[in-house]
Amino acid sequence: MAPRREQQATEESTTPPLKQSLEQLTIATPGAGFVEITARIAHWLDKIEAGDGLATLFLRHTSASLTIQENADPDVQHDLGQALDRLAPENAGYRHTIEGPDDMPAHIKAMLTGVNLAIPVTGGQLGLGTWQGIYLIEHRARPHKRQVLLHYLGT
Repeated sequence: MAPRREQQATEESTTPPLKQSLEQLTIATPGAGFVEITARIAHWLDKIEAGDGLATLFLRHTSASLTIQENADPDVQHDLGQALDRLAPENAGYRHTIEGPDDMPAHIKAMLTGVNLAIPVTGGQLGLGTWQGIYLIEHRARPHKRQVLLHYLGT
């Protein structure tokens, strides 16, 4: 057992220390639709000198969401927006109407698509596929300022 403990101690001493970083981005949305934020996340990782680890994103709202989707053809975002509108249409007899006819559908869309993402980071680069981008999806009709919390844990 003693040699094994020495080996573990040696391995631990050569492992780079973990670092952690937190940031809040404010994203201005033009109204309903997809806003690509991939470049802003990549810039933040570069700024903090990220190595290998995990980036987590959390959107602090209940009527917008985060997703990873194709970033090569804008028709994809258009079609996804239409699909979400069909899944949660306005004026569908919702009880919650105090904030307008687009609010309850926005909550449903956010519930379906989610408000958090976890993305591997390798060599300081997001581990996204060739055609993948990170998007904030605004589900409300009018413009908003949305806050995305970023967290990195890694080398």
